[in-house]
Formats: sequence, C-alpha cells, structure tokens
Amino acid sequence: MKVVLYGASGNAGQRIYEELKARGHEVTAVVRNPEKLAAGVKSKSDDLSSADRIAEIIAGADAVISAYAPPQNDTDQLIGVTERQIEAVSKAGNPRLIVVGGAGSLEVAPGVTLLESGHLPAPWVPIATSHAKALALLEASDINWTYFSPAAFFEPGERTGKYRLGSRSLIANDKGESRISMEDYAIALVDELEKPSYEKARFTIGY
Repeated sequence: MKVVLYGASGNAGQRIYEELKARGHEVTAVVRNPEKLAAGVKSKSDDLSSADRIAEIIAGADAVISAYAPPQNDTDQLIGVTERQIEAVSKAGNPRLIVVGGAGSLEVAPGVTLLESGHLPAPWVPIATSHAKALALLEASDINWTYFSPAAFFEPGERTGKYRLGSRSLIANDKGESRISMEDYAIALVDELEKPSYEKARFTIGY
C-alpha cells in the first residue's frame, strides 16, 4: 500500500515506519525536518498547520497514519491538527486515517474512563484530555478513521508479537499493569492496516 506516515521521527513513528517497510509498503515519512531522517528515506516536510498542504501530501495514498505528538506545554494543538487532518482526508479522496491515540479515554469500569477515574497521574491529564477531544472529532466525522489506543504504559521495548486486543476497555495483566511496547504496538497497527477490523472505530492493545 501507499502509506503516508506523519510523525515518523518520533518514538512510536519510527517503529511504525520500520514495520511498514519490513512488510513492503511504500511509505512517505512526513516530519518538520526531513534532514533528521536517515539517508534514503522518502520524505516530505510539513508542520500540520494547513489542511490544504496535508491534502496535497496525502493525495493518492491508500492510508494516512498519524503518530503526531503535540508539545507538552500545549497539548490542545492536537485538536486543531485532528480537525485539519479530517478536512484534508475529505479533500484528498478519503484515504483511511489511522491515529496513534491515547489511553485516557479507555474504560476502567463500566462507563468510567481512565481519565474520569481519578487514577491518572496529574502530569498526564492534559494530553489525555486533548486525546479524548480528538477522538470525539473523529467519531463525529464522515471519514474512514481508526483510533488505536495503546496501553497505559507505552514505551520502547521488545518486539514479541504476543499481546491482546480490545475495543473500549483498558487492557491490564493479572497484576493490574497496563503495558505495551512500541514495537508490538506497531505490529498490531500494521496488521489493522492490512486487514481492517476497526474501521470507523477505536481499539486498544496490551499484554
């Protein structure tokens, strides 16, 4: 497939890029500073400030993957970026949009999200709140979107290929730990790209 990957130089983005390439997909990495990417990487420069520019970049793609991460001191930039991505996807002929999401909007009890539970550490509340707003924008849109929430702890680690998937509830192990490596997350994301099960829906992953 022809895939446009935003945020390809980030922690999650790098691993998604590697997984896509390993499976033979044609990937265009989109970052602010392409000179920071390895030699030979097909890339374009964009700061996600213009829906028209995004539409121009993604024209002809089968899918767009957004691993965009907003600045920690202004997480609500994610909301404007999501609005522009939705507009751009519509303008570009509706390629599929897969978003690297957050865990805060996952349920930890019936009808109670992690964000609402009071158990989320205070430093994580702003980004979790912004992600929840971005998810609401996708749910209200007419595009073909997928929102992929990681586990609560989402860090570089091992590529094991062993994990569990779910839909709306936080996945935790028998010790109550909710974790996933970025490497295993990338496997599941590319699996979903190749064999869709969650179009116009959100899903999640954990050990």
